[in-house]
Amino acid sequence: MNIRILVFLSIANIVATLGQGLVVPLLPGYAHDLGASGFTIGLIFGVFSVSRSVLLPYFGWLSDIKGRKMFITAGLLFYFLTSIAYYYSQHVNALILIRFLQGIAAAMIVPSSQAYAGEISPVGKEGTTMGILNVAFYAGLGLGPIMGGLIKDHFGIRASFASMGLVCLAGFILCQLFLPPQKEERTCRTREKPENLGHLIRRPVILGLFLNRFSQILCIGILWTFMPLLAALEFHLSSSMIGVMISLMVLITALLTPLTGMLSDRVNKRMMMFAGSILVVITMLLFAGLDSVPGMLAATALSGLGGALLTSSTTAMAAVLGRRYHSMGSVMSLQIQGHSLGMFIGPMLAGIIMDFFDIRVAFGGAAAVMLVLSVVSLLLTREYDDFKNGDGGEPLLTPPQHF
Repeated sequence: MNIRILVFLSIANIVATLGQGLVVPLLPGYAHDLGASGFTIGLIFGVFSVSRSVLLPYFGWLSDIKGRKMFITAGLLFYFLTSIAYYYSQHVNALILIRFLQGIAAAMIVPSSQAYAGEISPVGKEGTTMGILNVAFYAGLGLGPIMGGLIKDHFGIRASFASMGLVCLAGFILCQLFLPPQKEERTCRTREKPENLGHLIRRPVILGLFLNRFSQILCIGILWTFMPLLAALEFHLSSSMIGVMISLMVLITALLTPLTGMLSDRVNKRMMMFAGSILVVITMLLFAGLDSVPGMLAATALSGLGGALLTSSTTAMAAVLGRRYHSMGSVMSLQIQGHSLGMFIGPMLAGIIMDFFDIRVAFGGAAAVMLVLSVVSLLLTREYDDFKNGDGGEPLLTPPQHF
């Protein structure tokens, strides 16, 4: 494992997600003040996932051919530019456009950095390596809402936008200077031909991971988008406290992923994935019946634990599969595409339900979807356990088939 590379990949992840997390507790209320309906608020959050979903497979596949660094640094620079646009935005339509452009930046950064980490992970230690990277990813998401809420309460919302831009600019400079030259990356040295994306997604084991990630983030998308409104309208919490609520969920995941990452190298990853899924189902049911702030805190903490189990098991499995098929960027991008679709569909459906019924109904419906798709993904990934090699019991899957 190349610790130096992993450190700067972690910096790229924490910068990108910190910048994104800074505005999470702010956008729903800001958009509401500008006259946005529940559906429009869902659209503001969801459109980010549309652009990211469309471009993720392309950037992931392209990084398997061209290398990772160029996409990581370009994405960070693009994040900085969109932060400047946030600063000057005063209309709902502008927020929708900016979020769309941010999705393009995210499509460059996340699959490339995860693929890079997967390539440098030792065989049998994929969970440990990805766990370190996931700490940075979730730490940024967790600290961002706290910082955004505090900065907004003390200095105003535009100061939060400016802070996001400075953080992203610093990340761009550090990665540009200290990540190794692109020609030294493994994918550029070996020139292995990645498998076709259409072939990959038709493999049951990869489709299973995709569906599991989709169902998990559909739930998280609803929580991230509408928990702030629930907390503000029903429990009258401040922006700072709402930021703390969101951050608690993410920081628990961040703190636990090193442990759950190491655990995933020692236990059955599929069973660990299913256990995390059940915890998320329970979380959504708890949110559907909330009647107190302590209850919200407890449900938020449980969601963080479920997220740690799910993230560690699925990213470790994706790293094994990416190495097997010489398509690390493509495999990672497909998992993140499931993430993006869940983040888009979840807030959109919840926004519609909020306009016609009640947001609590959306929490219960998401729990049902998560339960069904968790069982489906568990069945689809059976192939992962069917074949064993001599490297610490890691699965050896059947050779690539060309349709």
